[in-house]
Amino acid sequence: MSILLIFIIFILGLILGSFFNVVGLRLPQKKSIVAPRSACPNCQHQLTAFELIPVFSYVIQGGKCRQCKARISPLYPLVELITGVLFAGAPLILGWTSELFVAWTLISLLVIIFVSDVTYMIIPDKVLVFFMGIFLLERIFIPLEPWWDSLLGAAVGFILLLLIAVISKGGMGGGDIKLFAVLGFVLGIKLVLLSFFIATLYGALFGVIGLILGKLKRKKPIPFGPFIAAGTLTAYFYGDLIIHYYLVLY
Repeated sequence: MSILLIFIIFILGLILGSFFNVVGLRLPQKKSIVAPRSACPNCQHQLTAFELIPVFSYVIQGGKCRQCKARISPLYPLVELITGVLFAGAPLILGWTSELFVAWTLISLLVIIFVSDVTYMIIPDKVLVFFMGIFLLERIFIPLEPWWDSLLGAAVGFILLLLIAVISKGGMGGGDIKLFAVLGFVLGIKLVLLSFFIATLYGALFGVIGLILGKLKRKKPIPFGPFIAAGTLTAYFYGDLIIHYYLVLY
């Protein structure tokens, strides 16, 4: 039964991932996420139901539009697959607890942020406000221990990124600052600090590898949102374990 349930959650994640693509791509451009229907960005061919099946349609069509044969961005199936895997993986890591609702909400936020930041280097305020409202309700019924850890985490997340932005004279965007306030509320002070450290580590590794391979140029800005997403999920799911082993070793 649990395997079937995990599979159902995975399929739901794929479907939601498709929707998150729409949200992440349209909201920064102030477009409706409801209409018009999805279309090929090259020839404007409106996609049929068969062409909108998450991941499957991309594979069957060979990554090309059925109408004009233009290349479809691999971002679409990648986001769908990542969302499905994360949704299905959450109960395997956390167990079947009420915290799962927080986990799925957090994954949803971070996937949308990933799409919008990779595409436009923008973290939409509307997305943050919407999800903050959901997190407020969730943390009322599923609070951190102690309950005020959420408030302190939000304050620390906001102040930390604000100080870095001021000191670096714009090294952090306003969206990153507000995002960490939201993340701090969800994670609490201990894990939000860890998430920032891990996100910075991921970003630094990506930057170094990119420079070595010649894929990145010095002083050229790159979106930090994807690293925030990766660092936050690492801290959220494995933060206590990481801290435990750190204290044991040192």
